[in-house]
Amino acid sequence: MKKPLVIIAGPTAVGKTDLSVALAKRINGSIISAASMQVYKYMDIGSAKIMPEEMQGIKHYLIDELMPEDEFHIVRFQEMAKTALNEIYSEGKIPIIAGGTG
Repeated sequence: MKKPLVIIAGPTAVGKTDLSVALAKRINGSIISAASMQVYKYMDIGSAKIMPEEMQGIKHYLIDELMPEDEFHIVRFQEMAKTALNEIYSEGKIPIIAGGTG
């Protein structure tokens, strides 16, 4: 049986964050960030990183997970995203991958 997965992609500042939160509330989802800079702590300016008060109680993954000096590449993203997907599915929720990276 296939598991549901929603992907919202696009450039910075087109409304992906608001859409992903609204959709997550509607379909019982959790959000995995696919933005390359949002995974880093302290990289708030210029990354359009969602702030805790904007999350509206929706769990977000891959936000503020690494220090700026930590290595991050596609393989590490895949590992982290698979871990998040497994957790979301185990909670009976639908994962929403949202982000845009040039």
